[in-house]
Amino acid sequence: MTDHARRATAVDLVAAAADALKARKDEINILNVFPVPDGDTGTNMLLTMDAVMSDLGSLGTDASLAEICKAIQHGSLMGARGNSGVILSQILRGLCDVVGRTAELSPRLIANALDRATTVAYQAVRKPVEGTMLTVLKDTANVARTAVEAGSTVDELLDAAVQAAFESVSRGPELLPVLKENGVVDAGGFGLAILVEGFVAGMEGHQFEERHIQMTTAPLMVEVVDDWDDEEYLYCTEFLLFGTDADHSFLEEWVASRGGSELIVGDSDLYKIHVHTNDPGSVIAWATSLGEVGDVHINNMRRQTAERTKELRKDRTPAKPLGFVAVAAGEGMARILKSLGVDEVVSGGQTMNPSTAELLEATQKVDAESVVILPNNKNIIMAAQQVAEVSERPVYVVPTTSVPEAFAALLVVDVASSAQDVIETMTAAAAEVKTGEVTTAIKDSKGKVGAIKAGQVIGITDHEIEIVGDDVVDVTVRLVGLLAEEAETLTVLAGKDLTEEELAQITAAVGKAHPDLEIETHDGGQPLYPVVLAVE
Repeated sequence: MTDHARRATAVDLVAAAADALKARKDEINILNVFPVPDGDTGTNMLLTMDAVMSDLGSLGTDASLAEICKAIQHGSLMGARGNSGVILSQILRGLCDVVGRTAELSPRLIANALDRATTVAYQAVRKPVEGTMLTVLKDTANVARTAVEAGSTVDELLDAAVQAAFESVSRGPELLPVLKENGVVDAGGFGLAILVEGFVAGMEGHQFEERHIQMTTAPLMVEVVDDWDDEEYLYCTEFLLFGTDADHSFLEEWVASRGGSELIVGDSDLYKIHVHTNDPGSVIAWATSLGEVGDVHINNMRRQTAERTKELRKDRTPAKPLGFVAVAAGEGMARILKSLGVDEVVSGGQTMNPSTAELLEATQKVDAESVVILPNNKNIIMAAQQVAEVSERPVYVVPTTSVPEAFAALLVVDVASSAQDVIETMTAAAAEVKTGEVTTAIKDSKGKVGAIKAGQVIGITDHEIEIVGDDVVDVTVRLVGLLAEEAETLTVLAGKDLTEEELAQITAAVGKAHPDLEIETHDGGQPLYPVVLAVE
């Protein structure tokens, strides 16, 4: 062990860990995607450590190790914030249970302390989830135990523990799908690894920045997403409960019946209670019937998420110069649009026109300097143009009136060109497309083709009913005849109501009538319109 480690006091080492966490707080915060947007993980962990340092600051310079450990346990429990803070308080409690009994630092003492911390932390969580800070703690404890068995020195064990913590963080996405989906590691696990590293850096007597171990998985390549789920509980509620006769299991069962993500730690002298609920008032009222309540914190998690997302977008450089939003109905159409580079697809179409607000919200989700909207319906163009007027960043509208026009427009995008050149090129490409739609009349009416009865199949092009019949296949083939003059390619988008047999009949009949026409078919999945056609 280094001379510096012998001189360093326990208070100095805790302070070094807290300083390391403070230096990386913002990096931890942006990783926060699991389990729900429970505030900011880095901030919550730092507030917990700040409370620890406050209690340590009230001790005299001659305080014993037992007194220091008692202050750490009390401060972390009193100041614990959010899931991550409460779990951290239990980790510190477990460590102090062992360390507070002896002043002799040894590899076995460290391993025993980590084992105890793991046991206490896992016991505090009703449904432990692997891939989180709990796993990081467990993996670190396992490596420490192995180091003891191998006869490692204190310094060797601590170096192995730091490495193990960061390697465990890197493996988190393999254990927890939501982390892998969002391209991040667990925020709490990352924060815990930084605390371990800061503690060891203080013990070894060098700067934290010099000791930082890189993870095998880049932790900060995170997409800016609004990850709030409206089915989740709305309020993060936490408070202290003093002087109750109720036991832990009774409190845990009652709180679990009122919400989720519940954590209850402490004992009858002082409980720390954390729960996500839609009715924090009833939880607090119930708690006051059992004892004295203090240090109440109630946070609206939907607002926290919105503020976090806004800050992330404000502070980071957009991932690309130009992004795309398109309107479409049907999973197949949406899938094709995304394969062509569309970032966000807004559900809508002829019978469901999205509002300006919905289109604006979609543009805000796109990580780009500018955004192009493809409305794909003449009734949506005006709403899209209004987005351009109210958006805080440049938004352009290519006035497409059908999804096939959007396909053509997206195929000619040159991201190296200026936004204005891209818009002009896309608009010109869309104008080259002729679109036809086949649907069913919902009422009796009259048009240029004469009388139309409800239930008849109609073929539409250029917003006019041009064909009327009683069979989807027949009307489609006749409509292609109107559109195919001088055309080279035909795209058929099959709606959800078109059978495979009908699609085969259409392609066979069109191929026979127009042998020089190249035919492509896709599953559009669109409702109400069994067939959408595009010719170029």
